[in-house]
Amino acid sequence: MKDKRVLFVSSEVTPYLPENEMSSTSFEAARAVHHKGGQTRIFMPRFGVVNERRHQLHEVIRLSGMNLVINDMDMPLIIKVASIPKERMQVYFIDNDEYFKRKATFTDEDGNLFPDNDERAIFFAKGVVETVKKLNWAPDIIHVHGWMSAMLPVYLKEYYSNDPLFENSKIVVSLYDNGFEGTLDSEFINKVKFDQISDENAAILETPSYDNVMKNAINNSDAVLIANENVSADLKEFAKNSEKPVLEYNSELDFSEAYLSFYNEKVLDN
Repeated sequence: MKDKRVLFVSSEVTPYLPENEMSSTSFEAARAVHHKGGQTRIFMPRFGVVNERRHQLHEVIRLSGMNLVINDMDMPLIIKVASIPKERMQVYFIDNDEYFKRKATFTDEDGNLFPDNDERAIFFAKGVVETVKKLNWAPDIIHVHGWMSAMLPVYLKEYYSNDPLFENSKIVVSLYDNGFEGTLDSEFINKVKFDQISDENAAILETPSYDNVMKNAINNSDAVLIANENVSADLKEFAKNSEKPVLEYNSELDFSEAYLSFYNEKVLDN
């Protein structure tokens, strides 16, 4: 992985959010690439529960300041950054007061999904791409973790399809057992179509369930990782039928080496 550029885009990353399989895997996979001489950038939403003082987040003025259009509304993009202690790895936070200031991640205190989660996902995807463009940092691999990150593949494949910075980027999507009950906003498909995402690519979001959001990500990715042993049989079957390289679940003890081998042998050479 020496000198390869790997962009990690995750809904959750430790130590900024509580440790779980996704937050720790996102961090450990990036650290494994970093230790092998690769270059990494990590992106996550700046949820209101992230302690900015403790983790020493600071706004990057030169990257902030643009507006992203979400469903015909201008939404200001704020970029913050922090360094993971002892690792010399930078984490970029996509922020917006309307979408991320609330002191919660995906649901309210009663466990109900926030009604604007679909727009938050679109904003996050666009915010990541626009920030990477400003950094002028062309990734060899873009590794997506979690459903809040899952709109990134389709936006890269269609909305940003003519951007030369991502021309040679390979997209990998990880599947976890972090789904949600019910569906996202019923207008999700129309908000995606507003951005000129094709009818064919948007069709699966007619019913924006967790599985369908992740199937859309698989459709627009180059490879798939089964990152949790409890991923639904339906999603596993869909991934296997996609005719894309699939890495089966590995235990935490050996997943780093398995990921690195998968990147080198199945993703970069594919």
